[in-house]
Amino acid sequence: MKTMWTVAVAAGLMLGAAPALAQNADGGTHVRAAVTAGTMGIGPEVGVRFNDHLGVRAAAGFLSGSGHAESDGNRYDAKARLQSYGAMVDVHPFGGAFRLSAGARINRTRVDLGLTPSGDVTVGEEEYTAAEIGRLTGRAAPKKVAPAVSLGWAGQNRRGFYFGAELGVLLQGAFKLEQFRATGTLRDDPAFQAALERERVSLQKDVDKVKVWPIAQLALGWRF
Repeated sequence: MKTMWTVAVAAGLMLGAAPALAQNADGGTHVRAAVTAGTMGIGPEVGVRFNDHLGVRAAAGFLSGSGHAESDGNRYDAKARLQSYGAMVDVHPFGGAFRLSAGARINRTRVDLGLTPSGDVTVGEEEYTAAEIGRLTGRAAPKKVAPAVSLGWAGQNRRGFYFGAELGVLLQGAFKLEQFRATGTLRDDPAFQAALERERVSLQKDVDKVKVWPIAQLALGWRF
């Protein structure tokens, strides 16, 4: 909640400064507001382009989805929640629509995993019954602050509707699997806990393979 207020205040300051900054002539300072959608989720974006070559923007993205993840023959339910907030500095080297950007995002993305077996299942190389396992759950999340770099196209520095596109990477590191536990009859058994830790390590090896998140966003907005 504190992060959301921080982004909201930053956005408000940008928009509040618009009357003082905006110039009537094209090529001057312009404030813009847009809606973006893509791999970072769907959310608002506000920014200021000070001149033909330099600008800043703040954005937030939200999206939820579900699917499955497999590890060592076990098929886990997976629920993903994308949630991040960030700011970028935009450099337009040629003074036009093309831009190079760098910044960072506060990343609250997470993936919740769950497994409810209907029969015998192997956990940590040991076989257990459905009653002994109960429900197996875990949560994976990346580091909280991640650098971002991208290139994109954001229209000319003039008032009116504009369409933007952005491609890049969020250097968030590998997801860390934690809160891994079971609810069955063996949940407090030390030997089962050791098997559960081996299962967590096996899952962690799978998620360690992905250390960056792709940025592919489209934007539609108005430049004031």
